[in-house]
Amino acid sequence: MPTLSTPQSQAGVLSFYDAPEKGPRMNARIFLVGVFLFSILIIIFDHFVAYK
Repeated sequence: MPTLSTPQSQAGVLSFYDAPEKGPRMNARIFLVGVFLFSILIIIFDHFVAYK
């Protein structure tokens, strides 16, 4: 029975995502709260603009 092995390209992709980044880092919670607040702001703005 042949054994399963991962291709070499898969190993390169995994090491690419594990590499440290030099760019700015952002906490996921801060990003999600920002997206939520921005969405609420757009909904409120649309409500007041659409009905005037």
